[in-house]
Amino acid sequence: MKNGAQEGDPVLERFHFLVNAPALFHAVTTATELRIFAFLSEESGARAEEIQAFCGLPAHQLRVLLQAVCTTGLLERRDGVYHNSRVAEELLAADDEPNSWSHILTGWKEVYYPAFSHMTTALRAGTNTALAAHPGDEPTLYGRLAHNPPLEEVFHRAMTAFTLRSVDALIEQPVFDGVRHVLDVGGGDGSTSARLVARNPLLRSTVFDMPSVSKLASGAEAGTYPDRVSLMPGDIFTDRFPAGPDAVLFSHVLEIFDEDSILLLLSKAYAALPAGGRVMVYGYNVSDDETEGVFGARLGLYFNVLASGRGMAYPARDYERWLREAGFGEVATVSGLPYEHGLSVGVKP
Repeated sequence: MKNGAQEGDPVLERFHFLVNAPALFHAVTTATELRIFAFLSEESGARAEEIQAFCGLPAHQLRVLLQAVCTTGLLERRDGVYHNSRVAEELLAADDEPNSWSHILTGWKEVYYPAFSHMTTALRAGTNTALAAHPGDEPTLYGRLAHNPPLEEVFHRAMTAFTLRSVDALIEQPVFDGVRHVLDVGGGDGSTSARLVARNPLLRSTVFDMPSVSKLASGAEAGTYPDRVSLMPGDIFTDRFPAGPDAVLFSHVLEIFDEDSILLLLSKAYAALPAGGRVMVYGYNVSDDETEGVFGARLGLYFNVLASGRGMAYPARDYERWLREAGFGEVATVSGLPYEHGLSVGVKP
């Protein structure tokens, strides 16, 4: 190319991959749904005919699929036989594990990505117009999913899988030292709370989320700790936070909303906590100059197009400012956690 992008330019190479990525994403997701990665984990070095016998695709269509997945590097073809790459073996082969990326890909395919075709309309309208594809009159996707239990289950299975990919970085933080009761606001199916109490034998948790989500939690990992993980169905905006916890955790919650809603929730946390109580905000952080963070970029677009019509993966400095405005002191952030995560903490004086 003359007077412009040159071959070998990393931005041009990323552009070329980007414009083909939607099709390749669906190819990889299809391969997980056909359990090809799981099969190759057991039968590494399989020929196409053996893969066909396992998954049942017509020979030509399987050839097309395998070629597409090989271009991503997740499958490797050597001497005419197929192998999982190291990344595929680690992330996709054990597709029955609760933290498998196979659950995440299916959730993104079924919920997130159909909405992105509405992005121009939604951003111009300033609201989550893609929500119209989901039955109900609730203003957020989370409320409307209650009308579609199978999709709600797919969604939360994906959420749980991604949570389990990053939760160790949260539960290992020393900020939980000395905490005896945490209120897990918007805690979903309780996976985070279950991991917290498993690591901290003296800790108990109350998971505060919508009634339909609490039903899922009762049958999930949280249900294995009935004496230490309790469920509180309700509305985190209109219902009072219970008194008694010495810590309030917002994990992957505040980023869904705008500044006014975030300050409201932080103020409710402040009112519920005793002196010395801690509030913890865990989630995605984009860079301070808001130019980096591909996971956060995807998430912010999803919020505005579909989930809530607002919110984003905010930089940590925003959370620190809001914590101070809500009255908290000793505000600090642990940054650089996996998958672009950070943990901002404040203490009630």
